[in-house]
Amino acid sequence: MQILGVDIGGSGIKGAIVDTSTGRLVTERQRIATPQPATPDAVADVLAQLVGHFHWSGPVGCGFPAAVHHGVARTAANISPAFIGADIDKLFSQATDCSCFNLNDADAAGMAEMRFGEGAGQTGVVLLITIGTGLGTVLFTDGRLLPNTELGHLYLANGQKGEHFASDAVRKAEDLGWKSWGQRFNQYLATMEGLFWPDLIILGGGASKKFAKFEAQISIDAQVRPAAFLNQAGIVGAALFAEQRCQAAGH
Repeated sequence: MQILGVDIGGSGIKGAIVDTSTGRLVTERQRIATPQPATPDAVADVLAQLVGHFHWSGPVGCGFPAAVHHGVARTAANISPAFIGADIDKLFSQATDCSCFNLNDADAAGMAEMRFGEGAGQTGVVLLITIGTGLGTVLFTDGRLLPNTELGHLYLANGQKGEHFASDAVRKAEDLGWKSWGQRFNQYLATMEGLFWPDLIILGGGASKKFAKFEAQISIDAQVRPAAFLNQAGIVGAALFAEQRCQAAGH
């Protein structure tokens, strides 16, 4: 099955047609700058431009930078707060004349990693953590997604939020070496392990590429591995989500 996957971000809106049986992009990725301000109507217009670029008339999956509950945006990260409470499935479907299915952008990347990356075939509890400006989290049990987790906001024993203590942005801002930052990140991982007892933790985001520089500081029991997917994960995962929704509806 081929589906248009879209990754809606604070700076760019990127899309490509995805072969959902292989996870491969069957077209070149197209990127359009995110409008400023990123209001609902302005983002919907850009999405319609992407659909037109690909001459697309089928289902569309969108990774969206917010908690998405039954197609409704409940938060707004790096986009207009006017999105909060908006039925984005309906808004985007009307703007594009296609069936649009939205999910949290980190969840979309996690779905790609679980189907075609380091999580493929993994049973039990898998936690994916994206290490960047914050700490994004995606949680799976036997391959099933628990959507919209925000575990980077959990407080650690030291009284700080996880992402205010151990994100890549903190590492850069405090000029921490990989060893000292790795010790901090291990504290965050130990908290996650004590709460969820994952069988596998997959690390994504920019810092995951430097895993060898802090791997020695990781002392938890769970397996910890860097993610296999790079910047197309959100596009692929969004397409997989749309496929899942279409199948559930019998289409």
